[in-house]
Amino acid sequence: MKKSTGKPRQQRALSRPAMAAAAAATLLALAGCQNMPALDMQMGSQSAKTVATGSAAGSATSGESSALERCDSPLGTVSLIENVNSGWYTILTGEYRLPPTANLLRLLVQQSNCFVVVERGAAGMNAMTRERALMQSGEMRGGSNFGRGQMVASDYGLSPEIVFSNNDAGGLGGTIGGLVGGGRGRAIASLGASLQTKEAAALLTLIDNRSGVQVAASEGSASKTDFAGLGELSGLRGGGNIGGYTRTPQGKLIAAAFMDAFNQMVRSLRSYKAQTVRGQGLGGGGRLGVDGGAAPSQTSAEPASNRRRR
Repeated sequence: MKKSTGKPRQQRALSRPAMAAAAAATLLALAGCQNMPALDMQMGSQSAKTVATGSAAGSATSGESSALERCDSPLGTVSLIENVNSGWYTILTGEYRLPPTANLLRLLVQQSNCFVVVERGAAGMNAMTRERALMQSGEMRGGSNFGRGQMVASDYGLSPEIVFSNNDAGGLGGTIGGLVGGGRGRAIASLGASLQTKEAAALLTLIDNRSGVQVAASEGSASKTDFAGLGELSGLRGGGNIGGYTRTPQGKLIAAAFMDAFNQMVRSLRSYKAQTVRGQGLGGGGRLGVDGGAAPSQTSAEPASNRRRR
């Protein structure tokens, strides 16, 4: 009788890791690896990848995203209006523990050169008020020049809002695993269960501060897909996991969503045309009259010279 060489048993022992590797390769081939655009940060379209990055100093910029829309010259001054009492703000700072969106938007706006950002936040206004109080107290050096009449008006107010969404695309792996079947199918289904897609949408509203009229509004979105369990499949746990949700993934999504929304707004502003109510000025009564109501009138802003005479 011939002695067994043991090779079939060894091949059977290697089959399970081989199936796991094949499952990983199959799923990766379908969805792409972590560094490919299909699974990296997406802004607006499936292939877009962008985050707010770089710096700005006056109209000069460095390291900004090539996806950010830019203007040849500013359209006016703008201040950030963040509703700290809204639900999205509570989720942003409480659940996700992220800072306010103001600094993120300041960077995007200044890099775009579409507006000059002016300070209206509580902390910044308090700092400016403190310096003026020191000047009035006589403690500042002569020539410090903190006199009256130097503040720049904010022509517009930019108001952000975030819509959070959390979708689980783990069903993809389960479907593929069912098609493949057997041990390989189970491995693919296990891997696919950790394939998750996160989404966020951002809204921006631009208000004319003098009239209170809404000038522009836009929506942007971003999504990111993550292989949270691929590290465990290969036996690498903890720090070796290649899951994409490390270092504030929600922050990266929000940055991309706001960049998308801002880009949409800038594109519309390039062809901006003021809305008018035919036959009358804004706020003159409107065209939807009611029985017995006053007739609409032509309105206009009062000249500054008239206001000074009062």
